[in-house]
Amino acid sequence: MTETARPTQRSNQKERTRAAIVTATQELIETNGDLTMPGVAAAARVSEATAYRYFPDLVTLLGEAVNRMDPKAAMEPVAGSVDPVERIGHAAEVLGRAVVRHERAIRAIIAATIVQPRPVVRPGNRFAFIRLALEPWSATAAPAAVDRLTRELAVVISAEALFTLVDMCDLDPEDAVASLVRTARTLTTVATA
Repeated sequence: MTETARPTQRSNQKERTRAAIVTATQELIETNGDLTMPGVAAAARVSEATAYRYFPDLVTLLGEAVNRMDPKAAMEPVAGSVDPVERIGHAAEVLGRAVVRHERAIRAIIAATIVQPRPVVRPGNRFAFIRLALEPWSATAAPAAVDRLTRELAVVISAEALFTLVDMCDLDPEDAVASLVRTARTLTTVATA
């Protein structure tokens, strides 16, 4: 074995281990399994110490496990549209459904960031989606108007908004997503008129 092959094999093994931990976490999320570091380690067939070597805490791991959506690919169905209302409605629906699908993990991430605030623990996927959805309009709009609408939409297209609709307004998840979509579309209609 050559000296250059050894680091490559080692880095390949590290990548496989990391991927196994993330995949195990995703499977536990989907099956309502034991979402703890010991539970993830057991599902990934690694030691708990190994899991912590790759991810300093459960929140970081959960963030990586649920942040697998490519905004460009998800926005493909409306790629040909220049209508910001249609595009933002699609983005709100895609993100809302993702929150419903990963509810337990996202609630855990939010809870952890409230208890122990840290910079950039949460991925902020919504901003990539919002910016992409507004792209055709934002090319000709005033930068201040784009920034304002992006901030306003970030409040609406969020896990927190969805959980408020489910927990406080007693909506089922499907109706909560529909409400997010309607609100985002209405806000965009008014702001881009």
